[in-house]
Amino acid sequence: QVQLVESGGGVVQAGGSVRLSCAASRSPLSTYAMAWFRQAPGKERDIVAGISWNGGTTYYTDSVKGRFTISRDNAKNTVYLQMNSLKAEETAVYYCAAARWRGVGGTARNYDYWGQGTQVTVSS
Repeated sequence: QVQLVESGGGVVQAGGSVRLSCAASRSPLSTYAMAWFRQAPGKERDIVAGISWNGGTTYYTDSVKGRFTISRDNAKNTVYLQMNSLKAEETAVYYCAAARWRGVGGTARNYDYWGQGTQVTVSS
């Protein structure tokens, strides 16, 4: 079983950048597909970006394409989400998730392990 811990959230002005990290313990990340989700108050938890187990394939939801970048360093057991040109409506709790499946992207139902989340607040 893998344990995930996110970090890097905080308050940023609209148009700014934030880099989130997700560190894994108890199990190597190299066998898992990974993703970042976000959930705003009163809304569902939606996928933002996903990456295959070897980093060869990535997925982005349309609204973040060209602004966000997901990456992974299996040697460091860490996954990252670089977020640029942030918008106020992207204020949410951001979650890291790991899946045993061999796909990329998907929905929350595809993921087996979750971090506790990190708050990102974008001020306008």
